This record gives sequence, C-alpha cells and structure tokens, in this order.
Amino acid sequence: MKLFRFTILLFLFSFSITTSAQIIRTTLDPSQLPKIPSNWTKKNQIGFDISEIAFVNWSAGGTSSISGLFKGEFGRTYAKGNHKWVNELIVKYGLNKQDGTELRKTDDAVQLNSTYGFRKDTLSNWYYSAKFNFNTQFTDGYNYPNRDIAISKPFAPAYIFLGAGAENSNKQKDRTFYFSPITLKTTLVLDQYLANQGSFGVKKAVYITDPNDPASQILVEEGQKVKAEFGILFTGYMKSEIYKNVFYENRLSLYTDYLNKFGNVDIDYDTRIDLVVNAYVKANIGVHLVYDDDIKTKIDVVDPVTGTTSQVNDGPRAQLRQVLGVGLVYAFQ
Repeated sequence: MKLFRFTILLFLFSFSITTSAQIIRTTLDPSQLPKIPSNWTKKNQIGFDISEIAFVNWSAGGTSSISGLFKGEFGRTYAKGNHKWVNELIVKYGLNKQDGTELRKTDDAVQLNSTYGFRKDTLSNWYYSAKFNFNTQFTDGYNYPNRDIAISKPFAPAYIFLGAGAENSNKQKDRTFYFSPITLKTTLVLDQYLANQGSFGVKKAVYITDPNDPASQILVEEGQKVKAEFGILFTGYMKSEIYKNVFYENRLSLYTDYLNKFGNVDIDYDTRIDLVVNAYVKANIGVHLVYDDDIKTKIDVVDPVTGTTSQVNDGPRAQLRQVLGVGLVYAFQ
C-alpha cells in the first residue's frame, strides 16, 4: 500500500513538473505566442530591365547594343489611429553599350520621400501633413560624347523640399494629393566647378578681366553652393488598374517660388504603364517630363583659336525621357 501511494505521488509530481516546464517554455518562446498586429507595413521591390539587339552581316545596317536598368522601390508606412507616417525610397540606375562607343548612363536617380500626417477622425481622408523630399544621383553625368567635363555629379545637384500643408489620401483608390503653401526648397551644388558656372540656379562666380592679360579672367568671388527658395508645392500620386493586370501610375510635382518669378512653375511629371505578365515578369512604358527654369541646357563650344572645348549655358528647356522595357521584378518582405 505504501508503495502504491509513493508511486501515485511520484506520478503527480512528475506530471506537474512537465506541465510547468511546458508553460514556461511556451511563455519564453515567442513563436508559441499569438502574433501581435504591427502598425508598420512594408514594401520591398527590386527589378531589372534589359534590352539587346545584335547584327551580323545585316544588309539593312544597324548598331548592336545592350541596355540594362536596375530599379528599387522600398516603403515603410506607420499607421495608428489618426496618425500616419509614410516613407519611400526610390533608386534607379541604367547603362547602355553600343558598338564603337563607350559605356553610357541612361538613368540615375535617388529619391527619398517622407510624410507625416494627422487627421481629426478615422473617417476623414484629410490630414494635416509635413513633408520631406530629397533627390540626387549616384554618379557623374555627361553631355555625350564629351566625357571630359561633367555636367552633373552626386549632390550637384541635390534638391531638398521641406514644408507643411494638407494632404488627401485615399488608400482604397490608391491616390494621394498634397498641397503646401509654405515649402522651403534648397538646391545643393556641392561641386565648385559647377557652382562657379551658376549651374542649377545657384549664384555663379564673379570674374574680372586680368589687367596684365585681357584674354584671361581673375576669380574674385566663388560661386555659391546652396540656393534657398520659399514657395508653394503641390504633389500628386495616383495608381489604378485600367485593365486586367495593366496598371497606370502617375507622379506629379509642381513648385513656384514666392520671391523669384512667382508663377513660373517647376514641373516634374513621371507617368508609367505596367503590364504584369506574372509575379516575376513585367513590361513597362514610361515618360518623364521635367521643366525647371534654373536648369540650363549645356552646349559644347569650341574656341576657334585654341581648339579647346568648353561648356556654356544655353537657357532652360523642357527635358523628356521615354522608357520601354521588359524585365524581372522581385518583391519581398
């Protein structure tokens, strides 16, 4: 009888120890706990478009070429109650190689957008918002075929927009409109050679004629590397499925300065149509239009005496870039 009681007590003791250990293990192991919904949502997407054409003894003529374009879009959005914080990073870099020519750049962009918004209630699509935007490029840019003098460089230019205003955001329709009557635009040209030329609207260098050599100039004051403006900014974003697996995306930015030529609007419009073949293959057609009165067109001028080539500004012009590509897309968390 004593042995039976001892066996029962030993069994109960072992069971309690095992149960307690399982409870402790479940408590300490996060994978066994219910997953708490996060206020953050993520978007990670990278893609690579490539196009190639080759000719061998082709009677009609032609030049073999190959082009590649890398694209990345990364997003982080925090939403809780009446608060929303949207962050977006867009990077692009493209190259082209043709027979008989050097490697040339076709696209180069780094863009960071961050918007914080607060609304009065969860039913409204209107937010009191503050927006930060930054744009620059990865590598030097040239007026091909001239590769001796760069017409742009990383942080030359770089654009920073910082302002406050109102935003209308509709998640179901995937569209956002933002208006800010108080926006600070800062243009950086962190290359002294380009700054001395007055590139991208900064104050150019001051020169005087050398009294000992009238054909040469003496630098009196270097060009400024920073230009600040204060004005009105409007941005819009819209994406819609116009047909099955065909998506139409638009990005628009309009800016005008209060003090410098008010009403002269800087335009940045990027539109794209994506044709989704499957989860990994996508074709796209895009047009990017830019007009900025501060961006002057560079032209090469040859000195008839010395034969040297220099670049001068030839006034602002509308800039247009068209893209047609087919490539791979990979989205991940």
